Amino acid sequence: MTSAGHVTNAGLLEDLRARVPRVAIVHEWLTIPGGSEQVVLELLEMFPNAELFTSIYDPAPWPAMLTERRVHASALNRLPGATSHYPKLLPLMDRAFRSFDLSGFDLVLSSNHACAKNVRVPAEALHVCYCHTPMRYAWEEGFLDGEEVGRATRVALPLLLRRLRRQDLAGAASPDVFVANSQHVAARIARYYGRPAQVVNPPVDVEHYLALERDAGERYLVFGRVVPYKRVDLAVAACARLGRGLDVAGDGRAMESVRASAGGHEQIALLGRVSDDQRDHLLSGARALLFPGEEDFGIVPVEAQAAGVPVIAYGVGGASETVVDAGTGVLFDAQDAASLAGAIERFEMLRLDESQIRENAVRFGRERFRTQMTGVIDEALRARDAAAATASR
Repeated sequence: MTSAGHVTNAGLLEDLRARVPRVAIVHEWLTIPGGSEQVVLELLEMFPNAELFTSIYDPAPWPAMLTERRVHASALNRLPGATSHYPKLLPLMDRAFRSFDLSGFDLVLSSNHACAKNVRVPAEALHVCYCHTPMRYAWEEGFLDGEEVGRATRVALPLLLRRLRRQDLAGAASPDVFVANSQHVAARIARYYGRPAQVVNPPVDVEHYLALERDAGERYLVFGRVVPYKRVDLAVAACARLGRGLDVAGDGRAMESVRASAGGHEQIALLGRVSDDQRDHLLSGARALLFPGEEDFGIVPVEAQAAGVPVIAYGVGGASETVVDAGTGVLFDAQDAASLAGAIERFEMLRLDESQIRENAVRFGRERFRTQMTGVIDEALRARDAAAATASR
C-alpha cells in the first residue's frame, strides 16, 4: 500500500473512533494464546479504549495490553478450576455471555467460535461478529473424534449437541454483520446460519518471519497445539513410514497418543512447548512444515511461508486458500498417513522458489487486516445510518 493509502486508512480509523467512542470487544475465553486471540489483540490496537468481555480469564500468559486494562469476566470465572477446565463449562456459556450488560456501547465486536456472538446488544449499537467458525463441535459430526469423553457424557452428547445447535443458531441472529476469517468459514456461516459473510483473513505478523534467515535442513516440522483435530498423529505416521526426520514442537491433550505412535522411531523428536527463539530456529531449519489438520484458516502455515518454508497441508479448509500447490508447498486430498506420505514424496521432487513462498505470505499482514476491518465497520455504519434516514422520512 502507498503511503497515501496508509494516511487514508489511518484517517478513516480515527474517524471511526470518533463516531463510535464506546467499543466493546467480546471474546470466547482468554486462557491460552492462539490465532483467535491475535485477532483480539489487533482489534485492541485499532480501538485502544475498548472494554473487553470474556467468559474465562487467566491473566498469566498475556501481554500488558490485556493485563493493564480491566477485563470483564463472567461469573463462570469464579468457579474453582475454571481457567483449566473451561471446555467443560461450554453448556453454561450462552447464559454467561447473555448476562453481560453492554448498554451504552456504540459498537460491539464479537470474536466468535462458540458463544461470544450471543451477547445481548442494545438496539442503537452496531454488532460486527468476526467469526473464526460456527461452533464446529455442535455442527460437524466427527469433530470430537479422539477427544476423551466419559461414558455418561457420551450418552448425553446427542442431547447436548442439539441444545448447543439451537443456542448457536439463535445467537446468529444477533450480529448486524458477519466477517469470516476465510472463504471456507464463510461457506459454513451460509450453510448453518443462512447469513452472508465478508471475508477478512486474520492478522499474521509476517514481518517478523520475513526477517528470518533460511537455512533449510532435512527434518520436517509440526508446530502448534497438539489436539486431536490437528491430526499430528498423521505427520508422525507418515514420517515413520518414509524414515524421515520430524520435529513436533508443541503440547496439548493429544500428546499421549502422539507419543505412543512415535515410540521406537528415533528420527521423530517430541519437543514439547518451545520458546519463541526456538520456534524461529526450528522454522528456519525445517525442510517443510507438515499441516495435516483441517483448520478454519491456519496462521502457522502463513508464518512458515513468510519464513520461506514450504508447507505440506491437507487441502481442505483455510490451508487451501493460503498454500499454492506446487508453488509454495503441496496439498493432499485424503486425511490419512498414506496420502500425506505421498505428498511428502511429491514435494521432494519439486524445486520451489523461496522468494515466491515468502511473497505469498505478505498478503496476510497486520496492516491489511486493519485496513479491511476498518472498511467493513465503516460500510456497516453507513448502511445503518442510511437505513435510519430512510425510515425517518
